[in-house]
Amino acid sequence: MIYKQLFDVLKKQGVEEIKTLDQPFDPNVHQAVMMEKREGIDSGMVIEELQKGYKLKDRVIRASLVKVSE
Repeated sequence: MIYKQLFDVLKKQGVEEIKTLDQPFDPNVHQAVMMEKREGIDSGMVIEELQKGYKLKDRVIRASLVKVSE
């Protein structure tokens, strides 16, 4: 209950999660921690989110930690 209230307050202030999965790697909002070769997935695509990232309006306050395909 408290988590939902906190999340609602932050959302009203303009905080939102950064979308990562199946997105092309963007060094402005993602931080690549690992790379892995996977069949059928284009190079430079985010294949796993290790830690969520957040933006305040259009400014990144915490980059997403991600695994990227080779």
